[in-house]
Order: sequence, then C-alpha cells, then structure tokens
Amino acid sequence: MQIRIKSKKIKVKSKKLGVLKKILFTFTFSLLPFFVEAQCAMCRAALESEESGVQAEAINDGIVFLMVIPYILVAAAGFAIYKMKYAKKKEATDGVE
Repeated sequence: MQIRIKSKKIKVKSKKLGVLKKILFTFTFSLLPFFVEAQCAMCRAALESEESGVQAEAINDGIVFLMVIPYILVAAAGFAIYKMKYAKKKEATDGVE
C-alpha cells in the first residue's frame, strides 16, 4: 500500500512539472518575435548605409539559400517515404500472382 501511495505522489509531481515545462515553452516562444524584429531592423540599417547594393544582393542570396535547403530536405524525405511505400505495395502485389 505504501509503495503505491508514494508512486502516485511522484506521478502528481511529474504532471505538475510537465505543465510547468509547457508554460515555460509557450512563454519563451511567445517572446521570440520581438527578438526577430530587432534583428531585421539591424539588417535594414546595414543595407541602407551602403549605396552600391552589393551587400543587399549578398543578403538576398543568403536568404534564398537558407529558404531552399529545408524544402529540399522535406522533398527528399517525402520521395524516400513514397519509394518505400511503393516498394511494399509492389512486393505485396507480386506475391499474390
């Protein structure tokens, strides 16, 4: 009996800790946009100070590069999953004949 009571107390504490982690996670990521906006203002100031536009082109190229990589990774993962499922279906239909 005593062991069960102690284990229930531990579970209650872990549930409270889980709720605390969720609240902390939500609070932290709700403040994230404020930091991002400050970075954009710094980039804008750096780009406006130069007149030749070379730095602006470099930053635009960097943005495009950073944007493309996740899409390529997701497409590769999707293609791999499609091929695995297609191979399983083909094996299943080959065994029926």
